[in-house]
Amino acid sequence: MRTIEINKSEIPQTAPKLSAALGAFEQFINELNDKNLPDKTIEFINQNIERLNSFPSSDKKFKALLIKTQSQITKFLEKEHKYVPKNYYRNLWIPLGMTGFGLPIGVAFALSVGNMGLLGIGLPIGLLLGALVGTRLDKKALVEGRQFGVELKNTF
Repeated sequence: MRTIEINKSEIPQTAPKLSAALGAFEQFINELNDKNLPDKTIEFINQNIERLNSFPSSDKKFKALLIKTQSQITKFLEKEHKYVPKNYYRNLWIPLGMTGFGLPIGVAFALSVGNMGLLGIGLPIGLLLGALVGTRLDKKALVEGRQFGVELKNTF
């Protein structure tokens, strides 16, 4: 069973970012067809693509629907099959590192010095730790063959 194709004939020429995002999403869907996915997963992906195809692409809400559809499919694939797009873990772990590691380090440093103005000093440390952990997980996914060759952007 294969996924259905994305209907992108109605995209206005004045939206190059939207065209690029749809092209990346289409490449992502084509890579999904190369994987041996169960019918349940293909049905879930097809339902999301049908909903995307039924929405007029000239509408401003189409961008939000495209981002939501990408996110739903990506989360489902990661949860069910551990397949992820490029830089998935890096993009996930950078904010986690900043809030989970950086803020506590900054609070501890600020309290030890006695100057709460230094609270933000831990954020770059957390950013670095999150980027390191996420990059390591992305490399592991690539070695195990669980990573797609396309990076999906959540904003455009």
